[in-house]
Amino acid sequence: MSQALYHAALIAKARSGAGAGRLSPHDASARSDNPLCGDRITLDLRIADGHIGAIGHEVRGCLLCEAAAATIATSLTGATLQNAHEMITAAAALVREGIPADGFAELEIFTPVHGAKSRRDCALLPFDALEKALAGF
Repeated sequence: MSQALYHAALIAKARSGAGAGRLSPHDASARSDNPLCGDRITLDLRIADGHIGAIGHEVRGCLLCEAAAATIATSLTGATLQNAHEMITAAAALVREGIPADGFAELEIFTPVHGAKSRRDCALLPFDALEKALAGF
């Protein structure tokens, strides 16, 4: 493992298990797959009054995918749908383009992913599932 990419804070976030497990019932759900590496996530949301009340996920994937799913669960539970959309945009800009995620300090753990092109989709897969779930709501 690359020390720069898989640093202690990222590993801790992935191992935290935040949001692990499916939600039943849920108001929105989506699955995203990365056929290149085999990562898969199903993300469930409970939504009320324009806010995300609960987030659950089932991840079959790498450490980056697990860390991103846990970050979504810890950062967006209680957040507005607008804030969720903003985080999706910020995560993509950080990972794909190296643009700092102003207003989303919790995304800083993914900064090294920009330098590992082959790992970018792994870190963004949960954000893709989140975007799909929000679009389906």
